[in-house]
Amino acid sequence: MKNYKTGIDRNQLILIQTNLDDKIESDNPVRVIDKIVDEMNVYKLGFKYSKISKVGRCSYDPADMLKLYLYCYFFGIRSSRKIERECKVNVELMWLVKELSPDHKTIANFRHDNK
Repeated sequence: MKNYKTGIDRNQLILIQTNLDDKIESDNPVRVIDKIVDEMNVYKLGFKYSKISKVGRCSYDPADMLKLYLYCYFFGIRSSRKIERECKVNVELMWLVKELSPDHKTIANFRHDNK
């Protein structure tokens, strides 16, 4: 007989699919950040990122990078490496940047280029 509450079996397959939007409350501050940046014209404000080249990967949208930066600033996450990690483990951040996961160098370059 178990006297403690236990979690689910980690090896158990789950057939119920959920989306990230269901995991973010309607009054969560992350929704405010998303709405504010969506209403801004980041290009007119001077935010930029690397020039799109014909070879290699596409660069990240400056609006998504600004959302990432604002969220992390709001919650006191300053290190580019910590921000990179948060993109992979933080559900709110996954929702905000649509599951993008830029590496720490990309984050640092965005900060440097958009002072």
